[in-house]
Amino acid sequence: MLKSQYQWASSFGSKIAATNVILVANALVWYASILVVLENNLGMVGAKSWLDQSSQVAVWSLHFALLIFSALVGAKIARRIDRMKFLTIWMALNVISSLTIFGLGYTNFIVTAALVSFYAVSFGLGMPICMSLFSESVPVENRGRTSGIIMLISGIGILAFADAPLNFFDIGIALSIWRLCSLVIFLAVRPSLKVEPKKAPASFKNVLGQRSFLAYYIPWVLFSCVNFLVPLTPTQPTHATLLIQTIFLAVFSVVGGFLLDSVGRKRIAISGFIMLGLAAAANGFGQPTPLSIYFSSIFEGAAWGLLLVLFILTLWSDLSGYLPSEKYYAVGVAPFFASMLIGVTFGNWIILKLSNTPLFTFAAFFLFVAVLPLFYATETLPEVVIRGRDIQSYTEKAIKKAQEETKKGLTKSETKKTKDNDEGKKDDEGDKYEEARKLAEKYY
Repeated sequence: MLKSQYQWASSFGSKIAATNVILVANALVWYASILVVLENNLGMVGAKSWLDQSSQVAVWSLHFALLIFSALVGAKIARRIDRMKFLTIWMALNVISSLTIFGLGYTNFIVTAALVSFYAVSFGLGMPICMSLFSESVPVENRGRTSGIIMLISGIGILAFADAPLNFFDIGIALSIWRLCSLVIFLAVRPSLKVEPKKAPASFKNVLGQRSFLAYYIPWVLFSCVNFLVPLTPTQPTHATLLIQTIFLAVFSVVGGFLLDSVGRKRIAISGFIMLGLAAAANGFGQPTPLSIYFSSIFEGAAWGLLLVLFILTLWSDLSGYLPSEKYYAVGVAPFFASMLIGVTFGNWIILKLSNTPLFTFAAFFLFVAVLPLFYATETLPEVVIRGRDIQSYTEKAIKKAQEETKKGLTKSETKKTKDNDEGKKDDEGDKYEEARKLAEKYY
């Protein structure tokens, strides 16, 4: 085990892998922070905002539609361009777009629509290439745990920006500096990031027609629908429930990342859906209570931690095999952004309408349907890796047990030797006492 951890630390600590971890985490924090700013300014549909409800729906739909479309375009052109130059331009574009956040302070629909479109395109175009570069720098047997570390770093960064008491101008400057740091690091190590080109990329048709891809993709789509169409907690989240979910999400992101590399992707996917079922069951029978809501929050946060690391960062690169993974990432992550669109546009309305509905029935049905394809899915972590780690774990346990037995044997031997010495000392003392007694009788 120690050897495998050392090998992983060596891989994670390499210049190429560490740089790509920074690039991915930096990009995720940047976009999530942009999204927080947009949500605070535009509001979810139905919430208080300077926009009317139809305008809110239009702006959010435009943003996520362009995000998904630009990601597909970026994946399409990835192998026709110099990826290093493209990523340089992409990060520079992010720096510039951050400086335009102050424009959200103007209550003008045209300006707002243009800005949210700019943010969507400036993030979506380069993210598939960034993710592909990351996956190429990290071996498949270490990809899960590295992804878990990325998710943890991203979560800390997102919370830091979300809680910072900054106005539009200040947050724009802070985010531009944030992306500029990533650009500087990238330029410093760019010559080392070039990797051997892979085979010709698969078409989108081939990606969607891949049986192993669909076996994971269908559950992921259904999960995304369940997440917002069937809310697991039929009440508005409170500060306490959000805190619980965040803590368990962070913990299980790291734990899940290590488990992905030890027990495999398929088992973790099934475990995540089971946790979602438990979260739904907690509030599905009768009127929700504070205890059931907290219980649901724990399992929902844990499930999100497992599934985000798997379905956002790890799985699609595994499924691409020896082919470029940009299109796999672009198609694979699209349901997540589509579900976010549903959440900000119809989330409040759905929670209101379903507040008196037996949610467990709906959630259980969708989750049952979602988990079925996973039983026919192919394990993407190579079998030799799983077996090798099982053997290594067994060997280490055997060695440890042998060492303990040896130590016990030495201890018993030392105890026996000490006992023999004590008995020898007692015999010597007894002989001396007997000799002294005889001398005393002779002379006195």
